Amino acid sequence: MKVRTAPVFVALALLGSACASDDDRSSSATAGPGPTPRRDPVVVEPDEAAGTGAPAGTEAPAATEAAAETETAAESDAPATTARADDAGPLGYADDTVPPPARDEVIDADVDAVSTFAMDVDTGSYTYAAESLRAGMIPDPTAVRPEEFVNSFEQDYRAPDDGTFELTIDGTTAPFLDPDARIVRVGIQGRVIDDEDRPDANLTFVIDISGSMADPGKLELVKTALVGLLESLRPTDRVAVVVYSDDTRVALASTKVRDRDAIAATIEALESEGSTNVQDGLDLGYAQARSTFEAERINRVVLLSDGVANVGATGPDAILEVIEDRAREGIDLVTVGFGMGEYNDSLMEQLADRGDGFYAYVDGEAEAQRLFTDDLTGTLQTIARDAKVQVTFNADAVATYRLIGFENRAVADDDFRDDTVDGGEVGAGHTVTALYEVNLREGADPSDWWARADVRWLDPETREPDEVSATVLGNDLADRLGDAPMRLQQDVYVAAFAEYLRDGTWRDTLSLSALTENVRSVASRLDDPALLELADLIDQRRHLG
Repeated sequence: MKVRTAPVFVALALLGSACASDDDRSSSATAGPGPTPRRDPVVVEPDEAAGTGAPAGTEAPAATEAAAETETAAESDAPATTARADDAGPLGYADDTVPPPARDEVIDADVDAVSTFAMDVDTGSYTYAAESLRAGMIPDPTAVRPEEFVNSFEQDYRAPDDGTFELTIDGTTAPFLDPDARIVRVGIQGRVIDDEDRPDANLTFVIDISGSMADPGKLELVKTALVGLLESLRPTDRVAVVVYSDDTRVALASTKVRDRDAIAATIEALESEGSTNVQDGLDLGYAQARSTFEAERINRVVLLSDGVANVGATGPDAILEVIEDRAREGIDLVTVGFGMGEYNDSLMEQLADRGDGFYAYVDGEAEAQRLFTDDLTGTLQTIARDAKVQVTFNADAVATYRLIGFENRAVADDDFRDDTVDGGEVGAGHTVTALYEVNLREGADPSDWWARADVRWLDPETREPDEVSATVLGNDLADRLGDAPMRLQQDVYVAAFAEYLRDGTWRDTLSLSALTENVRSVASRLDDPALLELADLIDQRRHLG
């Protein structure tokens, strides 16, 4: 096993200038200090907001004046009368899906200084929540996964000079947090593989054509996405199409993409019909993929569905068992969600996790373009299997910590180097970001190390393990959020919005109007349209009451 030590850019940061403390979360499962009392709602200090957005010498953005606003967090978050996304269908953790995991806990570092989780590159939670808000609905809190929000946005981590991953740790203070509070960011950048360097692909599309897919934004958008994908594939790639309803069948046997017209005609001819049997669809899809399996090619099953199951196995257990068996054979699963109303976010996410793939949600042609064209190689090419992250805190400096998100990706600490224990799969060029909320001990030595991160994974071809690690000193942390790297500021704000949407720790100390202005300021300085869209979504949530 080769072990590399990556360059360190470390920052411990308790979620940024529009959030709250860890005090609202469940108390530690172990003995030790419990959560501290909630603080009154606060907003960004004027000099802090100037640091996060306005160029030096210019007037601070409107967020800096939030203290004078009549709208407080409590006033802006009155009980909503607007429809919630879960009113429209089985969104999130419904009775027929995986039960909701326990919320992350505040952990006493004296009792357990080590945190371990599987890497996760899913983004579906954010995209689905965005579509809900645009439709005037409040997202179901149980379907909001902060790590998927944060991982939906661009990062600027250093790419590895060689090897698979480069590891970054950095962090910051935040003006709305207690003086001993920090947020630790662990950032992982996967190596980039040029499109022309990826192997040829054998893709099996498993397409839900049941009656629920007739709704707007479902089957018609599936067709648009797949026809666009054909333009990005090579003539030597192969595509098969399996459709399922209460009649599951192979609509197109494996065909080389040089025959684009035949593949496109098959896709365009799809029409919704009947009930939904996800298990039969995946069974036949995997059978088709096995029949054309070639070890030297990328072998993927791509499920395109709203996740609703009403015929056959409707719960996840039987379906997930099939997927795990096929993943061991080298056939990975990508799940792509479509549509509002009847939509099962939880099942789609769990299927991808068990299928050694990832989960995305397509809310329109732009997202389809990003997933199937701009990021095609990252979507298809796996660079690491069973990847896990382990973060160790120095208990002499850190009193308590809380991992923000990743609840259903937890791994036992002792299983970090057990390569038979499932981790996460990472595609070429993908980034993974994890945030920890940390409370320091009185007198913590800033010249000492405060946290160390280790990443372990298996080579997808040889199955040989590899590791990379990094350590951060207290002095490496930014003293002010405005002095932190811009993308770290972004991550703080994104996670803050996720925490708000899922009724998390920071909700009661967060002003959505201040958060909107801070995100707009960062978006302007980074020239990032995705962050401008986020600012609009935050504002939309504020106006929903």
